[in-house]
Amino acid sequence: MSLSSVTLALLGAFLTFYLAKHNRLDAIRASAILAIIAYLILLTTEFNAELYSSIFFGGTFIGMSAPKRFGIYTLFSASVIFSILFDNLVPYLSNFGGALGISGFLSICVCQIAIVLGAPRSKKPL
Repeated sequence: MSLSSVTLALLGAFLTFYLAKHNRLDAIRASAILAIIAYLILLTTEFNAELYSSIFFGGTFIGMSAPKRFGIYTLFSASVIFSILFDNLVPYLSNFGGALGISGFLSICVCQIAIVLGAPRSKKPL
């Protein structure tokens, strides 16, 4: 797990979370717009654009599910869990798509189970 993958997952989740609150955008459009912009930005850098844009896109999965269920602290936790799971699942799955979906799903499930078992929730955003 690298700091850049955690940072990209957090950026993807929080930007989607806040962009999806606008009246003209829903969570799916916010995720798509941000993923395209992130990919174009990463193409101009020396980073592996395919890998890091996949991590960012996976972070947007977290942000898409969060506006109705999670607060900011849970969003942060789910993003960190996502980046850990993604880094550990990529070697076992042949493509990024499988690792993205499973990592996103499991990170949301872990946080939801923690909330059901009594973990403190962050306040719902206004």
